[in-house]
Amino acid sequence: MSYELVIKNGLVVTSKTLFRADVGVRAGRIAAIAESLSGAEEIDARGQLVIPGGVDIHVHMQMPLGNGVVSADDFYTGTRAAAFGGTTAIIDFVEPEPGQPLLGALAARRAEADPRVTIDYGLHMTIGPAQMARLDELQAVRDAGCGSFKLYMAYDFRLHDGELMQALTAIRQVGGWPVIHAENWDVITTLIAENLAAGRTSPHWHPRSRPALLEGEAAGRAIDIARYVDSPLHIFHVSCADVVERIRSARDAGLPITGETCPQYLFLNQDAYDAAGVAGALPVCAPPLRPRAEQTALWQALARNDLQIVTTDHCPFTRAEKAQGIDDFSKIPGGVPSIEMRLAGVYQGVVRGYFSLNRWVELCSAAPARLAGFVNKGDIAIGKDADLVIFDPDRRVKLSTDFLHERVDWTPYEGIALQGWPVITISRGEVIVRDGEFLAEPGRGRFVPRPGRLSH
Repeated sequence: MSYELVIKNGLVVTSKTLFRADVGVRAGRIAAIAESLSGAEEIDARGQLVIPGGVDIHVHMQMPLGNGVVSADDFYTGTRAAAFGGTTAIIDFVEPEPGQPLLGALAARRAEADPRVTIDYGLHMTIGPAQMARLDELQAVRDAGCGSFKLYMAYDFRLHDGELMQALTAIRQVGGWPVIHAENWDVITTLIAENLAAGRTSPHWHPRSRPALLEGEAAGRAIDIARYVDSPLHIFHVSCADVVERIRSARDAGLPITGETCPQYLFLNQDAYDAAGVAGALPVCAPPLRPRAEQTALWQALARNDLQIVTTDHCPFTRAEKAQGIDDFSKIPGGVPSIEMRLAGVYQGVVRGYFSLNRWVELCSAAPARLAGFVNKGDIAIGKDADLVIFDPDRRVKLSTDFLHERVDWTPYEGIALQGWPVITISRGEVIVRDGEFLAEPGRGRFVPRPGRLSH
């Protein structure tokens, strides 16, 4: 029996198994996994790994911050960079305007994404103070395929504890999955005001205005409220051991709590904020980079399953936009570009001996797909989407703006050397990246309806 595409002679790696086999693709799905398959197109993956496409469930494409500032990657450039890095599915966000019906906001965001995406995508619906009067619309949003909901404990989207309780209850009632940005905003705003009043205005003071201990406190408070209303909860962008401990303790008690970290917290530390000029402003993100010792704690948490996935919180801004806050760290647009290096970056956990190939695939593909409700992604199995990556475990690269494809004029990973890099990316059976060449057209990606969390 012949197939449209066969990947031959590779080492197939899933979150649970590792074996040598050919993978046959028909009509965008995996149709066979066996030896000696033949196809109209054949790719020889001898000496390479064949893994499920990466799934990044936390990205911000063309995200407006106000005052004309919008994150630098749009849905085309951002998903193109993702594909170069071996990611074949993402989840971005809907941020409704005050007074806007949630379904209208969902439709508007899809109208921005659909003509531009090159890989498949989903959306989280943001629930802020202005949406508290629309909690009765959550069922319709979930029915429309947006089964996860973003909650904030910071910024203008911040929910107070009572609102957080109400939102979590409403999400639980419709079977949705809540995800949360957990920081103590009262403490943060007080520390920012104190530092600025004392003339402490440089990026050095950014992490010192967002203490790790209070990030842990906020995560613990959110977990306690979720426990009270019998809701699952996923903690976004964990930067420190203080939050890991809250998640670990909750999971040990049998609670459906999960957490993620991001490449910036695994590879960078807060010394980056002390660089001269705009360079110190570039890595500003929230939560901030932490002391170097936290990197080891986070790698270990990933190895122990105290953290379940790695995402990017990809939200890049240009050097000029970052420079706008160089004399007032609180005005620096927050976010860094990581979407392309995530898969290979996390592979360094295998290189360094923190975890196995199977755990790497679990962190970057299988668990994100399972948690977020991408039922046909994150695995290599008959009937699943043929989202596949051929990964060269021996290729060595040095990260730079010349090498990477995000639409920014800097990278926080400049000069970092990695072992292992994707050489071919396949989305629903279509080769979209091959040996550094991008082959996909804008709009070939699809919105994937998701019911929300499937398991924890």
